[in-house]
Amino acid sequence: LTLFTYPENWRAFKAQIAAQYSGAQLKVASSPPAFTFGQTNRTPAFLNNFPLGKVPAYQGDDGFCLSESNAIAHYLSNDALRGATPSAAAQVLQWVSFADSEVVPPASVWVFPTLGIMPFNKQATEQAKEDVKKVLTVLNKHLNTRTFLVGERVSLADITVVCSMLWLYKQVLEPSFRQPYPNVTRWFVTCVNQPQFKTVLGEVNLCEKMAQFDAKKFSAMQPKKEAPHKKEKVPKESAKPQEKKEKEKKKEEKKPAPVEEMDDCDAVLAAEPKTKDPYALLPKSPFVMDEFKRKYSNEDTLKVALPHFWENFDREGYSIWYAEYKYPEELTLAFKSCNLITGMFQRLDKLRKTAFASVILFGTNDDSSISGIWVFRGQELAFTLNPDWQIDYESYEWRKLDPDSEECKTKVKEYFAWEGDFKHVGKAFNQGKIFK
Repeated sequence: LTLFTYPENWRAFKAQIAAQYSGAQLKVASSPPAFTFGQTNRTPAFLNNFPLGKVPAYQGDDGFCLSESNAIAHYLSNDALRGATPSAAAQVLQWVSFADSEVVPPASVWVFPTLGIMPFNKQATEQAKEDVKKVLTVLNKHLNTRTFLVGERVSLADITVVCSMLWLYKQVLEPSFRQPYPNVTRWFVTCVNQPQFKTVLGEVNLCEKMAQFDAKKFSAMQPKKEAPHKKEKVPKESAKPQEKKEKEKKKEEKKPAPVEEMDDCDAVLAAEPKTKDPYALLPKSPFVMDEFKRKYSNEDTLKVALPHFWENFDREGYSIWYAEYKYPEELTLAFKSCNLITGMFQRLDKLRKTAFASVILFGTNDDSSISGIWVFRGQELAFTLNPDWQIDYESYEWRKLDPDSEECKTKVKEYFAWEGDFKHVGKAFNQGKIFK
């Protein structure tokens, strides 16, 4: 049984810890010659088994292949970890989903800049901190009378949530920040000190001082571009002094620049291949998305932003789509339903430059629906064009609208303004969210 990954991959830790509990004999291929991240996972043989080329990736001796860390961890678990009863299994799945939708997005936004992996955005980081506080509050209350998340023993729920919070506790959750959540820290420390966790994670030291964004480290991890040297004409009488300066300059250039140390995880994440722009081959569009977004944010929607949209909308370069959530029967409390929308938005940050959306929750608790209008660059559904954008979109039915139709104009007006009859919905407006 082989697990392909790069070193210190927290997603792979889930499968490794599950295997420690279940007794599955798992071989981890994370270094040459067995596996070289960025090379092995781009070979035709690897892509034949794992088309996206992502890790962790699992291959059994019988040729059975799995991608996606949660699926691999589930497969390598035993019944006790998965939940011995239908209700326990459902609770485990609930916490696994909680980790993906509630923990990972804000944790990434907050922690990754401190590792030099992504640029710092103050507003996004402050919002991420607030989101982490909400997560810790929920966990602290749940663990007030419990040792573990589900039942009396470690389950896949604990393994998944702990691994999702690992970098939070190691990088940013300093004592003063985690002080209001003693039950969470007690649970986390209990888990990481279990022999099965320790075998995989080693000694986990909790953060003593909140890590901050290091601009120097971030700059060092970015690909460097050298500006071409311009040759200057030098007067004959000053040629010799100039030649001397050039020689001294060349000597300085030969000295190796100091390289800032970074651990394997930082290096691998920084070295991940940049995704190609799926819109690179499209002709330049006269519709300036940022200009429309400024109008929408700062001026009257019906009087200014909407007329600007239709006056400048490029029907060849952009498309308008109607999306409707497939599973309204699963929607319960309104705030939880809104979390579905905001969770999707948070993880689609890379799509913001070329897209805009207004998504609305209609109805009341236990009787609601979600639908929205999206504007994308090009004529294809954007989510299918880039692996980084394939977030939750399969939970929606998508229908491309004709910009010249009355249906499209009415929907755009109602969804952009958050007012109107919404006859196609049959429920009252509750609240809306904007992706911009």
